[in-house]
Amino acid sequence: MLLGHFSELTEHIDIKVKSSVLGLVPTMGALHEGHLSLIKKAHMECDKVIVSIFVNPTQFNNPDDLTKYPRTLDQDLDAINSVSKDVLVYVPTVEEIYPEGAEAEHFEFGTISKFMEGEYRQGHFDGVGTVLKRLFEVINPDRAYFGEKDFQQLAVVRKLIEITGQNVSIIGCETFRENNGLAKSSRNKLLTLEEKEQAGIIFENLKYIKSNFRDKPLLEILEKVKNNFEDSPLFNLEYCEVADEKDLIPAKKIESDKNYRAFIAAYCNNVRLIDNMSLN
Repeated sequence: MLLGHFSELTEHIDIKVKSSVLGLVPTMGALHEGHLSLIKKAHMECDKVIVSIFVNPTQFNNPDDLTKYPRTLDQDLDAINSVSKDVLVYVPTVEEIYPEGAEAEHFEFGTISKFMEGEYRQGHFDGVGTVLKRLFEVINPDRAYFGEKDFQQLAVVRKLIEITGQNVSIIGCETFRENNGLAKSSRNKLLTLEEKEQAGIIFENLKYIKSNFRDKPLLEILEKVKNNFEDSPLFNLEYCEVADEKDLIPAKKIESDKNYRAFIAAYCNNVRLIDNMSLN
């Protein structure tokens, strides 16, 4: 059921979700199989599920990126109904989320927000934190579901809960991939068929890092990845880092007592894609 306003949302929560477990899947729309896997998991684990669809302006540091972001509400509703017709869909306006104007609150997330996405998308995580804090206040879910494709964001959301004290369990879910390993993303809809096929370069290089990071010098591995992207006719590497999963500080060398994850961000023309892989 599509709910466009906060009053409608609260009415349905009060009627249908009292004394039960409420799950939230926050999205920006342009849903794909990865989103649907989150909805399915939430539907299995919760008595009631809400999917929010809101293209959040405060997390875009590039206005062109905000303008180009795919908006496919009708298709999104059909996709959600294919999972369950019992899911509530909340589609708020900017004015409802930001009644005093679309400005981001500042959060002290620590080192997890300083590097990679935090470095290349200034203000992005403050925007993410602001909209999620508001959605958690409005919806008051018991559980909220996020994909590990945005692993750094997932870490930030968990830190947000620590900062705000909101009573929400944050559930991380495995990345859903194309046949060539490309992580499912709403931005994939902006790629041509050839570009999508060539985008497997990201996954292939993550696998290369995982296969070699215990045996070769880290700088040598990262240089190899850089060279692989320089040889690509379609993709430009923005960053490739291996970071400790706890603090997300890019590593200079590998230490045996730490758990690491590899992160890549790359552009295909003007389409920015990110991915990561556990190296454990």
